[in-house]
Amino acid sequence: MNAAADLIKQRIAVLGSTGSIGVNTLDVIARHRERFEVFALSAATQTDLMLRQCVAFEPSFAVMSSEAHGRVLEQRLRELGSTTRVLWGAEAITMIASHERVDIVMAAIVGAAGLASCLGAARCGKRLLLSNKEALVVGGDFFMQAVAQGGGKLLPIDSEHSAIFQLLPLDSATWSAQIDKIILTASGGPFRQHDPALLREVTPQQACAHPNWTMGRKISVDSATMMNKALEVIEAHFLFQLRAEQIEVLIHPQSVIHSMVQFVDHSVLAQLGTPDMRGPIAYGLSWPERITSGASALDFASMTGLTFESPDAHGHAQRFPGLKLAWSALEAPAGTTAVLNAANEVAVAAFLAGRVRFDQIHQVNLESLEAVPVSRPASLEDLLALDELARDAARSVVRRVGC
Repeated sequence: MNAAADLIKQRIAVLGSTGSIGVNTLDVIARHRERFEVFALSAATQTDLMLRQCVAFEPSFAVMSSEAHGRVLEQRLRELGSTTRVLWGAEAITMIASHERVDIVMAAIVGAAGLASCLGAARCGKRLLLSNKEALVVGGDFFMQAVAQGGGKLLPIDSEHSAIFQLLPLDSATWSAQIDKIILTASGGPFRQHDPALLREVTPQQACAHPNWTMGRKISVDSATMMNKALEVIEAHFLFQLRAEQIEVLIHPQSVIHSMVQFVDHSVLAQLGTPDMRGPIAYGLSWPERITSGASALDFASMTGLTFESPDAHGHAQRFPGLKLAWSALEAPAGTTAVLNAANEVAVAAFLAGRVRFDQIHQVNLESLEAVPVSRPASLEDLLALDELARDAARSVVRRVGC
């Protein structure tokens, strides 16, 4: 009986297993070991946590970003008698994402660094659970073509895009005829009521203190600037094949409604839940079924109210100037979204390192967009070259305007 059960288990590769999405993914998997088997894990530098994950889940492969960290993990696993094979480097990450024994890939590597492995999984027809929004923002139509050609399934894990996906009919061919617009909700982050004139004094610690969600440092800063929402607008454009004007953002401080769809008859469906990423993760793993996630249930009786604010009201345009770059980038030549993503990664890293002020992140992004000429990328090499060109431009702006 056990052998038969093992045959129907879904084998999973978790890329970025030591980040918040990866940790939550493994938590959901641990609740359903009869359904899922961890085949491979990857991480950047956290060897201690990766060691514990390998002991707990006994994957066939564990991949670290660098040889130095890989050697450390390899030695420690050998001392424990583990049979997990340790590899390192970008090619090894792409290998486990496209491995013939893998059924599901959780793509949770932060930033453009996850693009190659996501493309590898897409081309091999995997069920790709996309938490790394940057891969789609950078890859755009090129990435969606790889998904279509591979014949797999792309499922969004961002809470907002998962919400939209859950609200739409299973047959994606009917979407364009039914959708009037989608509404992505945003919490407004820690500075929703902050005096815009004081944003220049914001510290990395303050920017990473999100009021509702527990996230990594980069995405926490993106939430504080609302650049995460700009990237999500771009992601939604490609995921759901919508025009830029069909995508709206609404600030919803309670983070209970994760997103909404307005249909052509002007009826609106909303997806609600507690702010816990295990919800969308569980849905992605089990789709089209549903399984328990570990997330708490909503207590409607205890809610004092659900409120909404326009991102153009209450001084939000001054607090979050980067949000408008999403629509500008979508209206610009193909490849512009890749430039925006690369510039923002450099700008956020510079802010976290104390090299630019919080209010200068938008300046870095805007000047980088103006400095980099773009043309439609036709290959992964084109995308990576454009990404590096944008990073060079952003670094130049950081050196010029930095602290």
